[in-house]
Amino acid sequence: MSEVNNVISNFKQYSSWLGTIENMDETLWFKPIAQDKWSISEIIAHITNWDKHLLSEVLPSVREEKGMEFPDFDTFNKKASEHAKSGISQSKLFEEAKDTRELLVKELYEMPIEKLNKPLTANGVTHCPHTGTPYSLLHIVKEFIDHDNYHKRQIVQFLKENI
Repeated sequence: MSEVNNVISNFKQYSSWLGTIENMDETLWFKPIAQDKWSISEIIAHITNWDKHLLSEVLPSVREEKGMEFPDFDTFNKKASEHAKSGISQSKLFEEAKDTRELLVKELYEMPIEKLNKPLTANGVTHCPHTGTPYSLLHIVKEFIDHDNYHKRQIVQFLKENI
């Protein structure tokens, strides 16, 4: 399997993972995972919000070979938290999360490899400050996989401690 297919396949696994926590107790769904931290519902909404941003803003920009733009994290993340607290049901939020990720994965598989690997700026920056790697959509997807995994570990740990 090519590196590109491997990365996208890895990114896709989040949808399957969601199925493993889908039927959790609703009291845990809304409970913060730690003091001053988000609840699982807020974390899922947060990841979904970023997936939507990739779909609506980043992918079209990459197709046109323009730089990738990302909003102010704090403001953007606050909107996700508010969405999770808006009264949206647990099942609806799971459905939204899965549908959005699956559509994003489909779009990534359909994108030419050259576009996925093409060096582009991210908020005007050419290289990742942590690795020195040139930014590309594939690099961003790898960062999102790390981001997914960070939040998945938080959720799994929280559920272990509360079930």
